Amino acid sequence: MSDQALPNEAFEAPSDLEAFSQEFSDKSPEELAEIRPLPRISMHAFCESPELLATIEAVASDRRMARVHVKAVSGGIRAATEFFGEAPTPNLIMLEADKPYEELVEELERLAEVCDMGTKVVLVGHINDVQMYRDLVRRGVSEYIVMPVGQIELIQALSDLFSNPDNEPLGKTIAFIGAKGGVGSSTMAHNIGWAISTVHQQDVIISDFDVAFGTAGLDFNEDPPQTIADAIKAAERLDDQFLERLLTKCSERLSLLTAPAILDNTCDYEHEFFSPMLELLQNSAPYTILDLPHVWSAWNKYLLLGADEIVITVAPDLANLRNVKNLLDLIGQERRGDREPFLIINQTGIQKRPEIKAKDFVAALERTDFVEIPFDPATFGLAANNGQMISELSSSSKLADIFDKLASDLTGRTEAPKASKSLLAPLLGKLKKPKKSKKSK
Repeated sequence: MSDQALPNEAFEAPSDLEAFSQEFSDKSPEELAEIRPLPRISMHAFCESPELLATIEAVASDRRMARVHVKAVSGGIRAATEFFGEAPTPNLIMLEADKPYEELVEELERLAEVCDMGTKVVLVGHINDVQMYRDLVRRGVSEYIVMPVGQIELIQALSDLFSNPDNEPLGKTIAFIGAKGGVGSSTMAHNIGWAISTVHQQDVIISDFDVAFGTAGLDFNEDPPQTIADAIKAAERLDDQFLERLLTKCSERLSLLTAPAILDNTCDYEHEFFSPMLELLQNSAPYTILDLPHVWSAWNKYLLLGADEIVITVAPDLANLRNVKNLLDLIGQERRGDREPFLIINQTGIQKRPEIKAKDFVAALERTDFVEIPFDPATFGLAANNGQMISELSSSSKLADIFDKLASDLTGRTEAPKASKSLLAPLLGKLKKPKKSKKSK
């Protein structure tokens, strides 16, 4: 950072405050209606003035913010740094700051040390200076807004952060597939998706692509009238509003796109059908779990190879070893430069069953990294019968810890301490009270 004082150069339109405000005051109701609703994200606002706090309250109740988890507290960048030192980082942090530039940068650098990668930061300031704006953006600030700011201006700025087609997709896709049928890939997908939504407090969509035999509805004790089959049939006219109607809200931060699990239609789709659906899912939530069936078709291959991360679940036998080696060879050829798939060796230690030891299994694949899930029919069976996840049965169990660690590795997000000691925690009030997680029926 330069030690020289920054010039007090005025913003060019529309960044100039008066021009920026005039731009929105001149908008017609039809133009305002074109502002896109925000996706499923979490947003924390730290406000130093009652004026901004009141604006956030108005913004939180706007229909375009219906899918956003909004929290607000009185405080500035230092308060945010203290809080996020012991709490999960949201997708979007809004900060109000009325400080000299040098002090502002120092506080932002300390905040960056406790923020997870991918978190967007919007700074609301009181200085109308184009050079400062440019330098803040260069340092990673997503947007700089000058006070005073109105409800519509703020919603437009937030919407542009996520709806601009030139931006990177909001969400990350994680594909789960089994090297053989019945190895527990769906169970892994559902439990890890649950961990991302609860431990890391990120919105997740679990999409069950096993249209004929999918188990997402059973595992979460849901039986929705509309399913992923409806989304596939309507691929050409699928949009965010249609998708919203198809999703089943399972908990505050977890939504399901379940499979109908009926045999009325075959599943020989063209892979082109899934391109717009994937794009829509990626822009609807920070994380989308692709629960893929154990079939080898053009569309399943397309979904697998196109995911941001891949998780392969295997059982410790010879057929699984052969199949996973073939999968890893193909993925290595098609995804050069991407991170290697995660490998889960499931159902180890079944009594009287001959099996390949986990270390020997990965050695044959010329790998060293893997996650081993011991055979525990009582725990997994009880969870399946209750329509619950493992951590719902016992959040402190070893199995729950394994899923939490996998969620951290896949998302790159660090787990917050179980019990926060932050002084801000009692003060942090939710502007929109979330729905309670639905208990098993």
